[in-house]
Amino acid sequence: MSLARRPLGLSLIATLFAAAPMALAQDTVAPPAAMVLENVPPVSAALAAKVAKYNEFKPTSYAAWHPTKVEMIVSRRHQNTPQLFRVARPGAPLELLTDYPEPVRGAQYEPKNGRYYVFSRDSGGNEVFRAYRREVGAKGADALPVTPDNRRVQDTAWAYTSNKLLYVTVPVGRQGSNDKINSTISIADPAQPEGARVLAELPGGGWGGFAFSHDDKQLVYSEYVSANESYLWLMDVASGKSRRITENNGNETVSYGSAVFSHDGKGLYTTTDRGSEFARLTYIDLATGTHTALTPDINWDIDAMDLSHDGKLLAFVANEDGTSVLRIMRTSDRKLVASPKLPVGVIGRIEWHRDSRHLALSLSSARSPSDVYSVDAKTNAVTRWTRHEKMDVDMDKFVEPTLVRWNSFDNRSISGFVYRPLASKFPGKRPVVINIHGGPEGQSTPGFMGRNNYYTDEMGLIVIYPNVRGSTGYGKTFLKLDNGKLREDSVKDIGALLDWIATQPDMDASRVAVVGGSYGGYMTLAVSTMYADRIAAAIDIVGISNFVTFLERTESYRRDLRRVEYGDERDPEMRKWMEATAPANNAAKIKKPLFVVQGKNDPRVPWQEADQIVATVKKNGTPVWYMTANDEGHGFGKKANADYLFYSGIDFFNTYLLK
Repeated sequence: MSLARRPLGLSLIATLFAAAPMALAQDTVAPPAAMVLENVPPVSAALAAKVAKYNEFKPTSYAAWHPTKVEMIVSRRHQNTPQLFRVARPGAPLELLTDYPEPVRGAQYEPKNGRYYVFSRDSGGNEVFRAYRREVGAKGADALPVTPDNRRVQDTAWAYTSNKLLYVTVPVGRQGSNDKINSTISIADPAQPEGARVLAELPGGGWGGFAFSHDDKQLVYSEYVSANESYLWLMDVASGKSRRITENNGNETVSYGSAVFSHDGKGLYTTTDRGSEFARLTYIDLATGTHTALTPDINWDIDAMDLSHDGKLLAFVANEDGTSVLRIMRTSDRKLVASPKLPVGVIGRIEWHRDSRHLALSLSSARSPSDVYSVDAKTNAVTRWTRHEKMDVDMDKFVEPTLVRWNSFDNRSISGFVYRPLASKFPGKRPVVINIHGGPEGQSTPGFMGRNNYYTDEMGLIVIYPNVRGSTGYGKTFLKLDNGKLREDSVKDIGALLDWIATQPDMDASRVAVVGGSYGGYMTLAVSTMYADRIAAAIDIVGISNFVTFLERTESYRRDLRRVEYGDERDPEMRKWMEATAPANNAAKIKKPLFVVQGKNDPRVPWQEADQIVATVKKNGTPVWYMTANDEGHGFGKKANADYLFYSGIDFFNTYLLK
């Protein structure tokens, strides 16, 4: 379907179906086999053809260095799902290592000689991750399981010298169960996984960030309570005995990031907001417990850090208003060395090679999907390891985002990133799409929009990515502003954004759509009830429609962690508030068309959350499109499903936003 023509309305599509069903069938795209559609119109083959070039991006992420060679494993989409590839040297062709119908998550080489690598994958998006071992060069041979079946792997860590792998597992299939669960900490030789030894059983599901000391005798790990509260623990590997080594700062809760041992084992490097609004790089003396802030002058969160194998260099990434800045520090005098000259963008995972010289990282920007780079600490040279394949679309012409701010109902400043289409191509006031991130402990950053560039380039839509209160990156006070009964204050931040949109000369306040996934899906539904007369349409992807039913059905290993953020539904007063404000219980207020998307195997936001909002909105006579994928979980990880969702989303906007 040409976008130069008026979009086909639902009644016209029905008429065409009745008049010439065979012709229409030949001109449409069949949905994937596992997809179930309700009221979603057929996708035009012409539209799919026009969109196709925007669906072929292949972001590449760093996965693992080889321990003895300067080569690496990266992750990139192969056909329908992300898989692992070997890159022998910068710019070398990618050599396919795994080829599964399900996405492969991460990889780690055996740390001594790199004889094999370990990776994880789940099934149908159920997030029951299991670790597998594959020998290097064993083409065609299936990988062998390392961890138990029917238990979810939460975290892994390699010992430095013994070639043992520590892994953390939790029970699964406990949706709707209020039973308490334990995390099991095990250690095994991946070549002989049947000999695994259980180190400890820890209560709850919030344990992670495990790291060995250089002599393999101790472990440091974190206990996650909430985004604002976590603790560091030490464990003796031989006995499994553990002790907590951090406390709250008086009455103020404190958050710690993942920690690593110093090379001499006398201290820890970590990130923490102790005594600060932001997470600072910090050294903890294990003998005294003294905390020394290493980045006191950086008033932004330190998002990532890694210590070189020889203990001499600390690499870390500061999140400066959503943009990543990489710095390297000497541990001897805690002085910064010259900063490498990286492209401006958003940095993913960073990791030192065991040679303590080469630092790997993933980096994306508005005009580039994620690619993999390395920094040479000796020469400060930046080397690009991967480069996206040439495409029919010119990525250098993609629009760059603008950072904007507006004042909310309480005069608090809220920010976001705006991607505007070219005014010369799309003059006048343009429709707006507000895309709200999940979490809520997340952040929209000025990275690559991927297929969403079609919205700006071909449809002339303005896309806004807001960071409402509760987002990370703006200090711990801001992070707490949506907890519990403050939940709807974040929705009011979108109300204030709608006010701001009405003041912008290039934005059409009468044609605004709101979109979000996961917690962003809740926000989408809440905006649809609170500001129904100010939006034109909404797309809810795996969103929460009632916090009571969500908490009762989400997997047991997540439930208590989410209660800290949203409130405890078992408390009568909180339950009453949750029921009163639930979008599912206020769905009579939803008057504008709604598109609901759900993965049937979602362990986080179970499919019933989508079913109940769809059933309720349908009773009102409001148009509802409903798309379910039986082979997906918390979002669509398979390209065929994601493509079809995008086609349908464009149709939805053509029908209800660009009319």
